[in-house]
Amino acid sequence: MEKTYQPEQIETRWYERWEADNRFAPSGRGEPFSIMIPPPNVTGSLHMGHAFQDTIMDTLTRWKRMQANNTLWQVGTDHAGIATQMLVERKIAAEEGKTRHDLGREAFIDKVWEWKEESGDHITRQLRRMGASVDWSRERFTMDDGFYKAVQEVFVRLHEDNLIYRGKRLVNWDPTLHTAISDLEVENKEQQGSFWHFRYPLADGVKTADGKDYLVVATTRPETLLGDTGVAVNPEDERYASLVGKFIELPLVGRRIPIVADEHADMDKGSGCVKITPAHDFNDYEVGKRQNHLLINVFSKNAAILEQAEIFDLKGQPQPFEDASLPAKYAGLDRFEARKLIVEDMDALGLLEQVEAVNNTMPYGDRSGDVIEPLLTDQWFVAVESLAKPAIEAVEKGDIQFVPKNYENMYFAWMRDLQDWCISRQLWWGHRIPAWYDEEGNVYVARTEVEAREKHELGPDVTLTQDEDVLDTWFSSGLWTFGTLGWPEQTPELETFHPTSVLVTGFDIIFFWVARMIMMTLKFTDEVPFKTVYVHGLVRDGQGQKMSKSKGNVLDPIDLIDGISLDALLEKRTGNMMQPQKAKAIAKATRDEFKDGIEAHGTDALRFTFLSQATTGRDIKFDMNRLDGYRNFCNKLWNASRYVLMNAEGEDCGTDGGEVELSLADRWIISQLQKTEAQVTKAMDEYRFDHASQALYEFVWNEYCDWYLELSKPVLWDENATAEAKRGTRRTLVRVLEAILRLAHPMMPYITEEIWQRVSPLAGMYMGDDASIMHQAWPEADKSKIDEQATLDIEWLKGVIIAVRNIRAEMNIAPGKPLDVLLTKGKAEDAERLESYRHFLAKLAKLESATWLENPDDAPLSATQLVGDMEVLVPMADLIDKDTELKRLAKEIDKQDKLIGGIEKKLSNEGFIAKAPEAVVEKERGKLAEFQAAKQLLEEQKAKIAAL
Repeated sequence: MEKTYQPEQIETRWYERWEADNRFAPSGRGEPFSIMIPPPNVTGSLHMGHAFQDTIMDTLTRWKRMQANNTLWQVGTDHAGIATQMLVERKIAAEEGKTRHDLGREAFIDKVWEWKEESGDHITRQLRRMGASVDWSRERFTMDDGFYKAVQEVFVRLHEDNLIYRGKRLVNWDPTLHTAISDLEVENKEQQGSFWHFRYPLADGVKTADGKDYLVVATTRPETLLGDTGVAVNPEDERYASLVGKFIELPLVGRRIPIVADEHADMDKGSGCVKITPAHDFNDYEVGKRQNHLLINVFSKNAAILEQAEIFDLKGQPQPFEDASLPAKYAGLDRFEARKLIVEDMDALGLLEQVEAVNNTMPYGDRSGDVIEPLLTDQWFVAVESLAKPAIEAVEKGDIQFVPKNYENMYFAWMRDLQDWCISRQLWWGHRIPAWYDEEGNVYVARTEVEAREKHELGPDVTLTQDEDVLDTWFSSGLWTFGTLGWPEQTPELETFHPTSVLVTGFDIIFFWVARMIMMTLKFTDEVPFKTVYVHGLVRDGQGQKMSKSKGNVLDPIDLIDGISLDALLEKRTGNMMQPQKAKAIAKATRDEFKDGIEAHGTDALRFTFLSQATTGRDIKFDMNRLDGYRNFCNKLWNASRYVLMNAEGEDCGTDGGEVELSLADRWIISQLQKTEAQVTKAMDEYRFDHASQALYEFVWNEYCDWYLELSKPVLWDENATAEAKRGTRRTLVRVLEAILRLAHPMMPYITEEIWQRVSPLAGMYMGDDASIMHQAWPEADKSKIDEQATLDIEWLKGVIIAVRNIRAEMNIAPGKPLDVLLTKGKAEDAERLESYRHFLAKLAKLESATWLENPDDAPLSATQLVGDMEVLVPMADLIDKDTELKRLAKEIDKQDKLIGGIEKKLSNEGFIAKAPEAVVEKERGKLAEFQAAKQLLEEQKAKIAAL
């Protein structure tokens, strides 16, 4: 093995070999275990959330593979309708100066497929970098031929069951992209806004109880005034009880609109009166349904004011006999230009009562950056009520279990308050809706145009045009668990691996993806899609902030693996930023945090860091110090393995028979290994990856490396030790290390494979040049090997050694100086242990002698430490130069006095206490306590030396 651990030299090499050897494919034997990867966007790059999630999935998959399960981790990518279309449109504009409309639909789609073939595998290359043991031979894409057939089949069958319909409904509309988008694609941003309070004149000479001829309504969107259909007051509001059923003369438009009683109006908010615009607000739409109002749309698809309103009833039917006139002066104006003019006009009419500054939330499209507009459009919908019922029952009955369980409540809350699902998008890239229209507008749903004609007996003289819209990507990804396995064909894979075993996902898409998968899968397979939903939190930065490009706190997992210079990191975070001041602030924060850039840590260290923080369901603050610590853990394992190989290769390790004698240390470490194997397995069963990684870490670092390797030296390096004893220790060294490697492999695949290839022959496990650790058996605890007496004896031994080391540190005695030690005030078994384990003590504590002192009164002046009731004494005479040590201690005490004096002066300053933040004051008080404690220890040490 190389002297130093260099992950970059082993990781790519091992992954290429695993993939070439088809190591990740199902074995075909054992109980099936399957996971479906949440398909990342084909346009995407691996972010910290992906890396965290993929680490958990790969750890589960490798673990189950080692448990002899028939294991499939299904991989695939999502076609990402909006993101991909935008990316290719920009590419064409930059390279050819054309729009997609210049090319036409068919040619544009060809361009998208060209991009997919050339550049669409970026994120899958990054998945490989993370060590993901997915079955690449089965890679799927949500637009591949097989998946396309599954999507068509589901759409047609749902339509035949009257569960898909087309209707005019309110949706999130992106005026830039000209498409409906899902709630998940809307970013709600806090910002400073205005609340305009308008006077709406009462019609027919009616007055309020206090004699006013108007009502005051407030709005953050004055431009929607043109589409108002009423004013609502609360039915309990006595101020307006007499006005219910009366009318308003709508300003600027002149339309008479009714005053209605509805609980949507909040009596304690503003005037208690609310304008109702059902075609331009989701809450108002519900009020409009309750009050049987018309829907008056005043916006074009560009969010500009129409020349004439579009008026529909609640079923979406046009109402041509209603007055659709709008003021001509606003026609064609962008909504925000119209807003400004409408406010000016209302003010000129004396109808602007006040303008109130407010902090409000605005919805933005996450792709376009434009403000999203609730807009009345023709869309395709899934009627979800009948689909939701069995999906709720599946969780209630325990057929699907959430981990942690509290996420079931979130699931139930959403599922019991479902709205019909808008599944159409006004894009070109995606699954085109399998519906055709004749010239009269009649719609025919079928898998193909030929089928549509046959099904409805349409002759060749009937011209059919396919629907221009495509399906929401969540519709196709909702079929992911069964569509990837070959449905609608009844394939062997579907029979073997469905339902899948576990879904690993973030809480933020429980409704958008998890719930829809459950509904769709139960409908089309009569099975649940998965038995367990493991819900993880979000990965945040070290201060708990969400990572975002705008905040400049994004970490790239590949940079953490391979390292990145400070200049390159600054370019990533600020290179395209348009705001100089913000870029400057981000650059400063980046320099402060990463003074020399980010060093390479390797994949295994990053994976172990993620697992150590994978507490169920909670967001994690990504800690760079932990990442550094787990890189050191990898180094520790590497160096420990080198020690084992140096002492075992070419030596008799007991694999060919022969008598062995196990030392106390051998029996202890074997016993502790059984406990650790049980702990790790239990934690993995419970999805407590943090507990599993912690148990492994403590065993490897604290027990195997820090203690057992040291305890092995007195046996291996003792010329008087028997061949049986040396053989026993060598066998224990290699067998425990080999078990550690198997135990750690699901978490740290690369380093464990590299070391295992060298260690396994020594442990008698090597099975040929093509053997891999990933197909070895998962370690199982053997209770018969647990030796509690050995544990008690080792703890006693460790206690004495630590006591001697503490005395050395306190009294400033050189680590290599041999000491005479006295043990006293203990029990008979302590004296017996001293005789039995004297050779360990002499070697590890660097002792000249160790003596049992029957009468404690005979002890010379000594430094003392307690081990239980027993005292460990180190006589001080002749060990140190008393005068020199006293001078050194006096100097150290003086240094502490100056530090204490400085902080006491600061804390006695009333100005500092009054102005400084409480956290700063508390930090100073903590430092004072720390310096005072250090001074006390130094004074105690000085008193001991002075007494010699």
